[in-house]
Amino acid sequence: MNSSLPASLACLLLLSATSHAQSIQEWLDDNCETCVEQMSSQTGAYILEKGEEALIGRAWLTRHAESSIDIQYFIWSTDNIGTLAAESLLTAAERGVMVRVLVDDISIDAEDQTLLLLSAHPNVQIRIYNPNLSVGVGFWRGLVNAITQFRGVNQRMHDKTAIFDSVAGMTGGRNMADEYFDYNQNYNFRDRDILLLGSAVTQMSENFDEFWQSDLAVPVETIFDDETQDLTSAEVAAKAGQLHDYANDVVNFEPQVREAIDNISDQFPKLLQNMSWQDVSFISDIPGKNDGESGLQGGGESTTQLAAALRDAKESVLIQSPYLVMPKGGIDLLAELSRRGVRIRISTNSFASTDNIPAFSGYHRQRPRLLQAGVELFEFKPHPGIQTALIERYPRIAENNPVFALHAKSMVIDGKTIFIGTFNLDPRSANLNTEVGVLIESQALGEQLTAAIERDILPENSWQTTRKFAPDYEVPRNKRLQLGLINLLPIESVL
Repeated sequence: MNSSLPASLACLLLLSATSHAQSIQEWLDDNCETCVEQMSSQTGAYILEKGEEALIGRAWLTRHAESSIDIQYFIWSTDNIGTLAAESLLTAAERGVMVRVLVDDISIDAEDQTLLLLSAHPNVQIRIYNPNLSVGVGFWRGLVNAITQFRGVNQRMHDKTAIFDSVAGMTGGRNMADEYFDYNQNYNFRDRDILLLGSAVTQMSENFDEFWQSDLAVPVETIFDDETQDLTSAEVAAKAGQLHDYANDVVNFEPQVREAIDNISDQFPKLLQNMSWQDVSFISDIPGKNDGESGLQGGGESTTQLAAALRDAKESVLIQSPYLVMPKGGIDLLAELSRRGVRIRISTNSFASTDNIPAFSGYHRQRPRLLQAGVELFEFKPHPGIQTALIERYPRIAENNPVFALHAKSMVIDGKTIFIGTFNLDPRSANLNTEVGVLIESQALGEQLTAAIERDILPENSWQTTRKFAPDYEVPRNKRLQLGLINLLPIESVL
């Protein structure tokens, strides 16, 4: 053991040698009194830049959870990563862990019966947030809802949290799908999460419980009441067997990833050896975001706290947001900061890298005003020079020449106050979607996050957009035509 490491970190590194049967908290209680004391008042934080390490961290914590796993996501796909994650949670439930899963309705693509069969396990509960478009809703009912409940349909739960035994937690930009963990052959997101141990995880758990108990979180058994009565134990067992067979197939679960998860002595300490301990504020919205009396406006607690942090900037602001459509008053705030001498740099997607043309249309219209306000803009390239460094397994997918896009939502203020979470700089995050994240004052994490974003905006990775140059013509003509048509629509409030 490196004697120069702080005692708390030295104890955490020993976690790799723990038996699989021992839970995270048991290990802490038995082997690291300093860690236990530190976690009662502070939070250890480690930034997860690479999709593969974020995946390995989740898998390791799922395997070692003993009492509970609480999962909250905006998107859960039935692709490779989504299916393996479901199997991993089911395996935890089968050994006695209580698993609760809360997913937003709009982007879940699992079949109705699959949700019911998984939720039928006595240790698994699944709830759907605001089910008015997808789960249990037919096409015509969804269309009627979209017309008659416009705000309700557009009010989504954008939260992304994973909490293990109420001791360890993760939050950030990643949803549960291939492209968020660098496993899509054609399109991958450059994303960011943060791993937390300690006090802030209690705040995360309290926020999860608030959403779980909300009237907006509806159990799948309630949605499919008639179908629930028809389930048989044989069908439940067969579904579990299908998931386990899928995970045991080397075609679906790459041996390299399985080896990385199994080889904990080499893998998991990489997520912990640079963990920084300090006070962490977990910010979140209430279910529903706001009371809805302001229509498509109204703000929320996350909006208020992030705006307050920005107003306190004295020297510099560095932001990374995949979608950049400033909500009402946002450009004025940035202009005021610029007049005070604050340097403002924003990293966002280019037209060539974005996965969301409507959102880019809002940015496209605002871009001249942002530049006039003194903001330095950097637009991510679809094939950045950094791509081989972002994905450890890149050589195995290089032949497909995958497109890369930003999906990280992060901010550094004055080099020492950081935000990592789910909040995009757009009206939807400000007023409609519920959001979460962490605000941390840490020189070390500030320097680390600054270095990561500054690397992303180097010329080989991003174009710098100015009043005289914009890289919009780096896309096919038909995509430019789509942008022109969308620019005609009055949709900025829901972008």
